[in-house]
Amino acid sequence: MGSPNTSAIIDITKTVSSSTDRYTSDSRETVGIVGAGLVGCLAALAFAKKGYLVTVFELRSDPRTVSDRSQKNLRSINLAISNRGISAMKYVDEDMAQRILQQIVPMKGRMIHDITGTKQESQLYGLSGECINSIDRGFLNECLLDELDLHENVRVLFDHKLIRLNDLSSDIKPTMVFLDSKQHNEFKTFKFNYIVGSDGAHSQFRYQMSRFTRLDFQQKYIDMQYLELYIPANEDATEEKDRFTIDPNHLHIWPRHNFMLIALPNKDGSFTSTFFSPWSVIDSLKTSEEWLNFFKENFPDAYDLIGEVALISAYENNPRGSLIQINAYPYHSPNGRAIIVGDAAHSMVPFYGQGMNCGFEDVGVLMKLIDEHVDIPTAFEQYSELRKKDLDAICKLALDNFYEMSSKVTNFRYLIRKNLDYTLGKYANGRYFQWLPLYTMVSFRDDIPYSKAVEIEKWQQTTLTRINCVLAGVAVVAGATKLFQLYNKFKR
Repeated sequence: MGSPNTSAIIDITKTVSSSTDRYTSDSRETVGIVGAGLVGCLAALAFAKKGYLVTVFELRSDPRTVSDRSQKNLRSINLAISNRGISAMKYVDEDMAQRILQQIVPMKGRMIHDITGTKQESQLYGLSGECINSIDRGFLNECLLDELDLHENVRVLFDHKLIRLNDLSSDIKPTMVFLDSKQHNEFKTFKFNYIVGSDGAHSQFRYQMSRFTRLDFQQKYIDMQYLELYIPANEDATEEKDRFTIDPNHLHIWPRHNFMLIALPNKDGSFTSTFFSPWSVIDSLKTSEEWLNFFKENFPDAYDLIGEVALISAYENNPRGSLIQINAYPYHSPNGRAIIVGDAAHSMVPFYGQGMNCGFEDVGVLMKLIDEHVDIPTAFEQYSELRKKDLDAICKLALDNFYEMSSKVTNFRYLIRKNLDYTLGKYANGRYFQWLPLYTMVSFRDDIPYSKAVEIEKWQQTTLTRINCVLAGVAVVAGATKLFQLYNKFKR
């Protein structure tokens, strides 16, 4: 591969506006976004709504043109859209959000499946019936791409691989060099007023930005793999509600301590299921027969729902996904013309269902800062300062929540605390004192930042610990008093 010809620079404000009447003003500011995933698409819509000319670059081909499922990403875990993600979408475009929300399946709680396959227990999420909402990742991405196609200020260039960023240390328009795989691997260089990196955990944009920024970076692989499975709909059902083979309004969990199975409903009656385990567990299953025996022993009801043929096919053909946690800081370049958002800045494990919600909230927070400051470089700098503690908090919560989902959901002490949280939150909160379960604050209260939710939870945990100590002390004193009374009685 030859070196990119950086002399042939395309200035979008001039080239695009002269080549198409959709771009009518040379004076309008431009934004280049790398990554046409969920967060990149929402960011593109947000900037376009503010009047910027937006170009989105994507390494992959257009997913809407790929009809063969085997060519699509089989490492996709279904998404749970909750309050933070919904609020961000509505902030960008209320009508778009409503169109997408018509395709969700609400989940009011967890459904815990025991190891016998005969018992299920519902654990509600919200204090007042609040739900998180299931939607297919690929479907949502395609919906957002369709929205981009409708907007006159946006264009998307697929099959463009980012090679290099330039001019991030001085206050001039930064440039981005791409390899266009559709045009005989031709190098193309584009110039923008501002650029955004939303190209995922293994972000090339982040790496290139680090050449100009003293960027702290941490990467940690979790000893956990995931394998996508599929529970089909009941094709014999005559009514839509009967197409679901298990309760559609729950996130189903089969917790088995260090491994687990989950299933989220789809609109068509099917469920996207995911098996999580340490690598040593899946690697120990050398044959399809061993895999089937393992699955039947640990998830007997799910075994029947998925079926032997589908389980064997998934074991032999579906890739094992890795789980990675990434933290980077700062999120902006020194000249205030570049920024990273979403997984490019903070990839988290999926166990709190906040990855996409947090990424969408990134966009909402950034847009509000732009509204407040008008000056984008100032908004980018403020974003880095404001967002870090919240992103650190949710990344840690996501990791901690795996233990809760895989084992604690059946633990007696956990259930006592959960019931106490529910009782205090529902009947005492705001009436006698403030009390909110952590899950409620994270999933249903976008007005409470992640870091603030953690602070409140620490206070609540400390309060309960002190109450327990007092009650234990009272019990000890009462017991000692009773023993003393008995001693005196028999002494006589």
